[in-house]
Formats: sequence, structure tokens, C-alpha cells
Amino acid sequence: MSGSTPFYQKHHRHYDRGYRSKELESAVSQYQSSSSSSSYAARRSSSRASASAALSASSGHVVALHERTTPIPCSYTRLSSSYSGLEESRLSPMPKRAKPTYLAMDKENQIIGYVVPIFRGSQEYASGFSDTEEARVKESAGYMARRNLFTSGLEMERTEQTSRKVSMRESAERISLSKRIYENEEHHKRMNKDSLMHAPEFVIKPRSHTVWEKQCVRLHCTVSGWPDPRVVWYKNNVTIDPMAHPGKYKLESSYNVHSLEINRCDFDDTAQYRVSAMNSKGELSSFASIVVKRFKGEVEEALPMPRHGLISEYGITFDTHIVDGFGVSFGREGETMSLGATVIISPNLARYQPEVQWYRDDVLLQPSKWCHMHWSGDKATLTLTHLNKEDEGLYTLRITTKSKYETYSAYVFVRDADAEVEGAPGAPLDVKCQDANKDYVIVTWKQPAVDGGSSILGYFVDRCEVGTTHWSQCNDTPIKFARFPVTGLVEGRSYTFRVRAVNKSGMSRPSRVSEAVAAMDPADRARMRGTSAPWTGQIIVTEEEPAEGVVPGKPKELEVTEATKNYVVLSWKPPGERGHEGIMYYVEKCVSGTDSWQRVNTEIPVKSPRFALFDLAEGKAYSFRVRCCNSAGVGEPSEATEATTVGDKLDIPSAPGRVVPTRNTDTSVVVSWEASRDAKELVGYYIEASIVGSNKFEPCNNKPVKGTRFICHGLVTGESYVFRVKALNAAGLSECSQESEAIEVKAAIASPTPPYGISVLECVRDSMVLAWKQPTFIGGADITGYFVDYREVINGVPGTWHEANVKSVSDRAYRVSDLKENRKYQFQVRAANMAGVGIPSLPSGTFVCEEWTIAVPGPPHDLQVTEVRANTLVLLYKPPVYQGRDPVNGFYIDIKEADAEEEAWRGVNEKAILTNYMKIKILKEGETYVFRVRAQNKAGVGKASEPTEPVLAETKPGTTEIVVDVDDDGVISMNFACSNLTPDSKFVWSKNYEEITDDTRITVATSGGKSKATFNMLAEDDIGIYSCAVTHTDGAGSSYTLSAEELKKLLELSHDHKFPIIPLKTELAVELQEKGRIRFWLQAEKISANGKIEYVFNDNSLSQGEKYKMNFNKDTGVIEMIMESLLPEDEGTFTFQLQDGKATNQSSLVLIGDVFKGLQKESAFMRKEWHRKQGPHFVEYLSYEVTPECCVILKCKVGNIKKETVALWYKDGREVKGDEKLTFTEGVLKLEIAQISKKDAGVYEIVLKDDRGQDTSTLNLTEQGFRDLMNEVFSNIANSSTALKIQSTDEGIRLYSFVSYYNEALQVTWHHKDSAIAFTDRIKSGVVGEQLWLQITEPTEKDKGKYAIEFHDGKDGLKRTVELSGQAFDDAYAEFQRLKAAAIAERNRARVAGGLPDVVTIQELKALNLTCNISGEPLPEVVWLKNEREIVSDGHYVMKLEAGKYASFTITTVNTADSGKYSILVKNKYGTESADFTVSVFSPDSKK
Repeated sequence: MSGSTPFYQKHHRHYDRGYRSKELESAVSQYQSSSSSSSYAARRSSSRASASAALSASSGHVVALHERTTPIPCSYTRLSSSYSGLEESRLSPMPKRAKPTYLAMDKENQIIGYVVPIFRGSQEYASGFSDTEEARVKESAGYMARRNLFTSGLEMERTEQTSRKVSMRESAERISLSKRIYENEEHHKRMNKDSLMHAPEFVIKPRSHTVWEKQCVRLHCTVSGWPDPRVVWYKNNVTIDPMAHPGKYKLESSYNVHSLEINRCDFDDTAQYRVSAMNSKGELSSFASIVVKRFKGEVEEALPMPRHGLISEYGITFDTHIVDGFGVSFGREGETMSLGATVIISPNLARYQPEVQWYRDDVLLQPSKWCHMHWSGDKATLTLTHLNKEDEGLYTLRITTKSKYETYSAYVFVRDADAEVEGAPGAPLDVKCQDANKDYVIVTWKQPAVDGGSSILGYFVDRCEVGTTHWSQCNDTPIKFARFPVTGLVEGRSYTFRVRAVNKSGMSRPSRVSEAVAAMDPADRARMRGTSAPWTGQIIVTEEEPAEGVVPGKPKELEVTEATKNYVVLSWKPPGERGHEGIMYYVEKCVSGTDSWQRVNTEIPVKSPRFALFDLAEGKAYSFRVRCCNSAGVGEPSEATEATTVGDKLDIPSAPGRVVPTRNTDTSVVVSWEASRDAKELVGYYIEASIVGSNKFEPCNNKPVKGTRFICHGLVTGESYVFRVKALNAAGLSECSQESEAIEVKAAIASPTPPYGISVLECVRDSMVLAWKQPTFIGGADITGYFVDYREVINGVPGTWHEANVKSVSDRAYRVSDLKENRKYQFQVRAANMAGVGIPSLPSGTFVCEEWTIAVPGPPHDLQVTEVRANTLVLLYKPPVYQGRDPVNGFYIDIKEADAEEEAWRGVNEKAILTNYMKIKILKEGETYVFRVRAQNKAGVGKASEPTEPVLAETKPGTTEIVVDVDDDGVISMNFACSNLTPDSKFVWSKNYEEITDDTRITVATSGGKSKATFNMLAEDDIGIYSCAVTHTDGAGSSYTLSAEELKKLLELSHDHKFPIIPLKTELAVELQEKGRIRFWLQAEKISANGKIEYVFNDNSLSQGEKYKMNFNKDTGVIEMIMESLLPEDEGTFTFQLQDGKATNQSSLVLIGDVFKGLQKESAFMRKEWHRKQGPHFVEYLSYEVTPECCVILKCKVGNIKKETVALWYKDGREVKGDEKLTFTEGVLKLEIAQISKKDAGVYEIVLKDDRGQDTSTLNLTEQGFRDLMNEVFSNIANSSTALKIQSTDEGIRLYSFVSYYNEALQVTWHHKDSAIAFTDRIKSGVVGEQLWLQITEPTEKDKGKYAIEFHDGKDGLKRTVELSGQAFDDAYAEFQRLKAAAIAERNRARVAGGLPDVVTIQELKALNLTCNISGEPLPEVVWLKNEREIVSDGHYVMKLEAGKYASFTITTVNTADSGKYSILVKNKYGTESADFTVSVFSPDSKK
């Protein structure tokens, strides 16, 4: 083990062979001097164990070993020592049994783990050797070690693949054999346990580890013994319980291999670990130590680097991608915020979980009440439940896998909550407790960025004892220093603290509470944390003699640790001589220059070696000293401190230096500044921003930043800002720095990236025309031009670059002149913008300068894609520079999917087009395409252009189209709006995709995100395709085709707008109003108050007067003319003429012939009706209503009645009595006819009259009218009928239905099997009350079937049906038989008809004779009873039965013994009945 290299050195960034030990170096030298023949010999002489050990050392792969072999000392620890072990194994005559083990070894042959084999062989393997000599040579230990250390990477990989396959096959077969041997051994052990039982033995002991913090470590051991030992792990002799620390420890046991895994080690895990194995034969322990170290130096402590490379447990590399991440976020105190991102890990293993960690400002976050973390398997979420300014900062999500880690970061800003008092400052932040002792703690905080508009006067510190909700203020007056000593704490209790700021307007909200801190001695706190040093293996017990009370000595190292104008803090160390009991302290002060010492804490001594003194005179100098005391007395004072002047020792930092803002994005600016000079204990900086001209500064950060550079987010695009910075420490905030120069918020400008895709468009003897593609990133500003360089290539060696153009060219094509014929050249291009000239492109391919003589044209160039939609796009291109022998006469467009092969190119157009653009309409949404163009002339089709970049067919969110508009003056314009503008964006209008520069035909005006192109005088010359593109966007643009047909429509619409017509909602119409008035009216949709109307009849103008009443409602646009009546001379045409400014309209209505006469007649009727309604009248005339109870109600509705109004009812001219009294609220007159019959037929009339007139209403209820009424009554009766039901009686079966009311005139028909029933003595029908029934006497099988009852109401009628068959008939028939039998029994059962009294009172010695009637068939048996006992006829009691129906009972001579209860009991086979009577006998003497 001494020669092994710790794993943390092997994975260290500076690890090299220098870390190897001398022992390992000698092993390397030995293998370098060894020959292949010796390795071969060693391989042949080795046993299966040595071969497997060699396999385990190859290239760090894990191999499983499971065999019986002689234990070889140190054979598993170092490869160099394996030779002697191999020989021993070969020469050993009696191999000792050993437990099967599974060892995993690294490249240095060190045991790093244990694994379970992944293969199980299906064949037995007995020899343990390879099939061929070559395979055995390659698998030898020497060969494998030499290959690992000294072969090249390619050879190692090839050999490793071969050996891996062979080793796995042999291992699988060996395991199969070993398993059978192991099972056989286990069987023999069970058969003979006593002879094989032995104490536990550690075959492999756990080894010590030194690891980095937050790494995992695993301890392994292999234990043998019989019976199987019980294994327990200990830490510092304390049993490890995984259930008590879930997720921290993991214990595993398999195949006698036991492991302890410790997850995410920290300093507390530094300890000695013991594993104990115990069975019935004994107990054995083994020890190992773990030392946990922390990364230092360049390795960042907060974000420890994970181990790189493949991990043997998985053998694969995980690729991690964080998508849909969170952006810069803004919140307010008290709100809840969630940050989340989707994580894609490939390959996706079902049970594999990555390590998900969240950091704020590089500090690892732990779950708490302030932040909750959630991992759903593909999404990581962090929820900040209650935002405070402490939560502001840079948040980082880190996903760590076994291979590597990925991070994603964004800043979170937290603004102050609204102040409870207007003008109050923001809450302080970052409250912490320091230097806590028995009765003393120092509370620190950071000042807020917002002071509320007035300076902060100071701060109040509050404390709250843990477990309570009561807050108490610690200082009476506000303190300005951001640090305050709190005294008077109760030892052993825990406290939380908060801070509030105050200014002249009021108090701020309290800060977030601090973490709880306990008031106790720091040494006691350390002991409670349980921090322990690494186990040394020794336990030292000391004992001291108890001592008598000793007066403590002088405190040591007294000093003033902090001094402000409000307080002074002293600290010291306890004395060495103090005895065993606790000590306390008295503090004394002395004004400098005097010898008068004054004790400060006279009443209660302090327990802590810290003390804060208040109420000192500012500006005075003091000296201090401390005395110790205990029960033995007060000790000598300490050495006095030097004179300390009361005042702030920490100065407020100076203002930061020059502030320089730099453009970053369209909503953020990078602000840099010079640090404050000579600043002590600097906490950080606050940055403030103000829109130019507003003079109102707002904080950019609410949590101080420590650097001198900060990105201010959340700014308004296009606005200009100035910035200033303030520094702060515990003493306060500095003055503001000088304001920066104003800067406009927009994306930063950079030089463009290199162009690419350089190609040759034409070549002559001394020049070449080049083309290239625009850079993928133009740097945030328009490209102002390009520079071309060239160099000659001679014999494959490129020469020096030369400038081809001194002035930049704006086109993406340029002719390079002064070249030499038949020479080879390379070219490079650089793009330039206002930020400068970018880096050059990669050198082009090598082109030969020779004149082209081909007949067909060269390739088109400068292909551009615009107006991309889900199914269409527009392709622009420029014609070839080289025309060929003849001019170009057309173009062909080719298309293919981006990922398709070259053979997939296909044509878009079958016929050549002449334009330099084409709209392609054959796209599929979501597909990605590339395009190219070919030119043709008379000679044929030339070479294709370079293909475009891949284009995704989709309509991007926010895409808009050109809108054509015609205003009220007839002006025609095209309008385009874009919501994705950048500060440098411009609208570019084109006609037929050539920019419009001449404003004689079109005038362009742009404002904000909208642009308008107005036609000056639309004509045929303007026909074409108009497009608008927006620069510096993601391809925003649209086009509009102005065709001849569209031109005609626009000109007509323009004419209508120039010469407008007043729109009408309704044309002229006529309607009749009350009293028969005639109203002519129309409604204009839009007319102003200045509109004028002319009323015309038969070309004659009408005016306001008695006959015509005109009205014009300017609010609603309703125009009307009212006439009282229509006379014959009013037949003709009525017209309303409207005028509103230059807008006109008119509408006419023709009233002649039948139309006029019908309107005139209706007007006269309405006028007559109006006069009728001036007195009492009928609103609704007389009618009838049949109620559900089949009552007939004659009713009418009346109106305009009064108390004197009389209503008279008549039938056939005779008055009948109706409602005697009428009221104004009733309005309805009724006459009820109950149980209507033929006698109620007749003509009914009602007359209303009073002094204003009368009105009459008549209702004819004769003949057809009466029949209709009765049919409605019959219909109500039928609808009220219930469903037919079946009832069994003692005579047969009865079918019945109930109705709510029965009228004798109702016609009903009974049906059986859809045929009307002919009634007989056996089948009868009838009505009982409201029940309609059909009786079937003595039913038979023929009576089965469907029955129905039909109600006739003069219309369709109504049927109710029931099915009397099957089970229904059987059940009814059985019930009939039962009832019939019951009726017979009831008729024939024995009965006592009567004649017996209830009580008989009789005098003694009298005779009693009682007689009663009996009946029954057969003749009943008669029994007489007295007091429930049968009486036998004798001389005293005489019982007789005469004629079979008269029973008599006689007592010849009554005596007192005859008193009692008597009964007669009659019975036959159908039943029994009894009658009781009581006999009471009295003597004459007793009665007297």
C-alpha cells in the first residue's frame, strides 16, 4: 500500500509521474527491462488467479474474480510483486480454500472497489487457459502492464478491445464453474458444520482515504468465517446508523464483501472508522481513517470541480444540456419568485439522478424556509418563498453527472417593498451575529441603498428570544455605525435579531431576522457541535486533585477591539491561574491624565471576556483595565490599555472615482468605476441610475457589490442614462461619485464577424470577380463596406497578402484587377462597420486566373431569403456577372431539404422566370430548406449558385403584414408595423424588390414602430410588388402585390372617400303609431350636427305645419315626419334628402295603389281603436280556459276601468251572475262553470259600461264551439289518467285507471289485442268515482294479451296500455285463486252471530239461561269454557245446540261459585271464533 498514489493526486491538475513513489518507479524499470519471452513464460506458469489479476490491471477496466486459490501476500496491492506470488501458487501442492472475492483494480493495480459480475456463463470451464497460444501471450501480466505504461494510444485501444472480449468470455465461464464449486462447498459445510466453523478473518481490510470536501468515499472489506459473521461499522467507536442520517451513509453486503459509502464528505467526517465482524467463534475488527480536505488556491472553494473522465460504475459519458433557462428577474420584497430550467441528460437512464445544486453569488444554497428546491426528473426549480434584499445576486444552477457538470446563471434583483410610512428608508439587510459569548454578541448589518429622500439618522436593533414572538429594542437612541454590541443576554438562551433604519420621515420596515445564536461560551458551543479531531488510536485519561478556592490572576491581552463615538468594545483572555470554578469580570475605566479608576459594572460582573462600554464622553481619552473574581475574591487588575479617544475610528470611505458606462444589451449597461481610495473594511458599492433630464436617481442594486464593475439591468431601450456610485462600510455610505457621461441604452456595437462562402463569379485574363456571403453577426450596426485581400500561391506555398481595394465596397461582389494570367490566387474578405474592421475570413480556395470561354452563363450570386412564413418565402438573387455568349434570358430556382442528399435538388419552376426574385409557395411548415439559382441563355443553363443557409419554414411570433388604407380624403397608403425594433432598425420600402429612392410616386413616413408609404397619384405606372423590410431584426418584412384589378378597386374606394355618401342604417320606412298616426323615418349611420334634411312629396318640398311634423335627432341620426291621417290626395312618393358638408344621400318611399289603401285602412282602424280605449274596454276579449280539474273558466282582460264601471254577464240573452265588484288592480273578469254538461251550451256575452261608454265581448259555445270546449275537457281528463294497472279480486282480474275528473259525456273504448272488447256477463266495464275499470271474471288463457283503454277527445285521443301475459298474467291469476279461496273460507268459517251479553249479574239460587246464534259450513263444533276450562254438561250446567244454529247455556241453580269468565268456542275446518261473557253472582244478604 505504501507505493500507491492517492486518487486525489491522480486526478489533480498538476499530477504527473513525479508523484509516483520510488517503489513504483522500480516496478516500472523492471517491466522496461523485461522481454516478451519472460512475460510469455510467466503467463504459461501462472494459475487462474494470476491471469485474472493481470486482467484486473489492464487499462483501468473492472474485471470480476471468483475462484479458489491460495492467498498470495500483497498480490492484489502492487503489480511488481506478482511474480513471486505466481510461483508460490504454481508450486503449492495443497491449495487452501478461500472465499470467492470480486476485486476492481486501477491502472496502478490498486484495489479501488468490488463489483458483481455482469456475465453468467452457460458452459463449464475447467482449464482456465485461453484457446490459443497468442491469446495467452496477450493476456499475460507482463504484456498487459507493459502495454498500459508504454504503448501508443492507437495500439493500446486496438489491443484493449481484443483483451476485453477475451477476458469477459473467460471470466463468465470461470464464474459459472466457481459458482458450482462454491455451492458444493456450502453443501459440505452444512453437512459438517462443527469441523468447518472458524472465527472471522479479514481477507481484505479497509484502507484509509484522504478526499476533498463534498466528494464521496467508500470503504471496502472482505470477511470470511463460518457461520457468516455479522458486520457492524463504527465512527470514532460510535455505531453508524444509516436511518438516523438518511442519504449520508449507505451500507452494502454482498458475497462476503462489505462496504460503507459516505456521501458528500465534510470536515465532520474526518475520523477513524472501525469495521467489526463477529460470529459464534469470535470477533475481529479492522481500522481505517478518512481525512477530508478543502480545495485551496486556484480551485474555487464554493464550486468544487467534479472528477473528470469515465467512472467505472457506469462506463459511459453523460451529456448535459440546460435549456429553457431563467433570465434576469426582478422581484419585490415579500413576493414569491421561482427560477427554473429544463435539463436534458443523455443517455437517459431511468434511475440515474444527477446532482442538482443552486448557488447564489457562488455560495451553495441549502433548503430552508426561505428557499425550496425541486427536481422533477427533467426540470430544476428554485422557489424563493419570501423575497428579501439578501436574496439578490447571481443565481447559478449546476447539474453534476458522473462525467462533468453544466452551469447556467442569471441575476435576480430585489427591490424594496413599499414603505409603511411615506419617505421612510428601505430596510437594512444581511443581519449577522458575531463574537457571541455568554452574555454578549455583536450584531452587524449592511445599510440600505434607499434612504427615502432624506439622510438616515441611524438604526435600531431588536432582539427576540427563540420560542417567543416578543421583540425588544436593544438601543434607546439610533446608532449610525452598522455594528452594535448587544449585552445583557441570558446565558444558555438563543436569540434572533433584526434592524430598522430611521430618518426624519419615519421608520423603515424591519430587516430579515438573523440566524439564531446561543449566548454561551465559545468553547461550550464547539463541544456541542461535536467537532472531533481525527482518531489517533490513543485514549489519555488525566486526573487532577480538587483544589481549594483560588483567587484568579490577572486577565491577559486586554485590548480595545472597536471604538466608535457611541461605544467602546474591550476584549481579553482569561487568566491562567483561576482554579476549577468559573470566573467573572469587573471592568474599570479611567480618564486619561488622572489616576481615578471607576468600576463600570458595579452591580453585576460579566461572564464573557468581552465588554461594551456606553455613555462615554465623545472626544475624551480613556484607559481601561479588568479584574477577575470568583468565590475566593477579586483578583489583581490587568495591565491598563493605552489611552483611547472616544470617536469613530473607522472613516466613511471616500467617493469612488471615474464612472464609465458601456453599452451591453438593449436593456442593460455595464458600469465600471475606480475603487474608493484608502477605504477600510469596505463592504461594497451601490450603483444608481437616472434618466437624463429627470434628476431622479434610482438604485440599480439593493445588495452591495464588491467589485468595480456591474451590469445594470431593467433599463428602458432608447433612453439615455447617467450613473453614479456610492461606497459603504460599517461607518456609512460615501459621497456619490461624479456622474458618468450620458449613454443611450441599446445593444453594444462590435466589429462584424468574418464573411464566408467566397466564390468566383467571372474570370478574365487579368481579373476575377468574387462574391461572398454576409457575416452571420454584423456587430449591432450596419456594415459600411468590405475589404478584399489576395495572395498568390506558387507551388502550393501561399505568398504575402495584398490589398485589392483601398476604399470599401458596399456590394458583396468585387472585381480584383491587375492579376496575372494562369496564376493561382487565394482571397480573404473583411467586413467593416462603425465599430471598425472585423477580422478577415478564412482564405478561400485556390482559384486559377484564366479567362472563361464557356457558352452558358455563370452562377447567380447574393441570394437572400426574406418574408419567411409557414408555407411561403421570397428568394432574392442577383444575375450572374458572366453572361456567357448570349445575354441571360431566365432563371431556375432549385430547392431541397437541408439534410437531404445532393440528389434531392428539385426545381421549383418549370419555365424560366425573368425577374430577380420569386415567391416560393410549396413549403411545409416546420421543415428546413436550402435554395439555389441557375441562370440560362440561348446556349443553355449555367452553373448553380452557392446554396443559401438553411431556412426554417415557420411564421415567427409577432409577424405582421402590409395593410393598405384609404383615408377620408381618398389618399391611398401602405402601412407596416414591427414590434421587434432595435435602436438601429430602419424601414426599407421597395418596388419589385428594388429600394425606392425616388419620392415622385411614393412618399414614405416613419414614426416609432410604424411606417407608411403613401401614393402621390395612384396610376397604372404604380402596378407592381411593394415590400417593406426592417433592418436589424430577425427578418421582419412583408410584401403587397398591386395588380390591375386591385388598382381599380382602390381607385373606386378612393373616389368614394373623396366624394362621400352619408351612410344610412335604415332606408326610408313608414310605421303606424297611436291614434293611427303615420310616421315616415330613416336613420343615418353617421351625420354631424350641421347636417341638413329636405322633405319632398311628389317633387314638392314640404314644410313644418299642422299636417306635417318634422324632427331630426342629431345624436341618434333618426329623421322623421309624422302625419295625423292619410287622405286620398296623400297617395304618391315621399323623399328625404340629406346633406352633411360634401356628403349627400337620399331615400324615397312610394305609397300608391293597394299599398296606400291598406295603410290608410289600418290607420283608420287604429284611430277607432284608440277612441274605444278611452272608456272601459276589453284588452283581451272573452275566451275560455279548462283547468286541470276540468273546470271551465270564461275570462277576459279589461282596462281603463274605475269604481263605477259595471260588468254584466249574459247567456243566450239572459243575465247571469258574475263578479259583482271590480277593482283597478284585477283587470281580469272570470265566470267559472264547474262540471260542465250539455245544458251549459249557449252564447255568452259580457258588457262593460260606465259614464264614458261601453264595450261588449261575445263567446259562442254552441254546436261546434261547445264540441271544441268539451273535447278540450276530454283531453284534460285523458292526460290526467294514470297508467293501466292490474288488480286481482276474488271474482277474477280487474284492469283500472284513475282520472282527476270524470264526465259522463266522456267516450272510452276498451281494447284487447288491438280490438274493441264486446262486453258480456264475464267481461264488464264501469266507473266508480274517478276509477275506470274492466273486470274479467274467471279469467282463462284466452284472456291473455295486450289491453288498452282509449280516451276520445275529438282529435288523436289517448291510449293507456298494459300487457296481461307471461309472468304478469301468472302472478295475477295466482293471486285471483288465492283471493277466491280466501273468500270461500271467509264465507264458510265458524262464527258466533251474537246474543251473549258482556256481563251478567244474577242473584244466588236463581237460574241463568243464555242463547246465541252460530253459523258455519260444515256445522261447527261448540265448546263452552269457564275460566279457560271446558265445561261438561251435567245437572248444574246444561248446554244445547238446536237446529245447528242456536246454542244455549243454562245454570240451573246459581251459586257464588258460578261467578267467573265464560266463553263459547265454535270451530270448523275454515276457522275458529269465540265470544266471552262474565257472570257475577251475589247473595241477597250481601246486597242488603
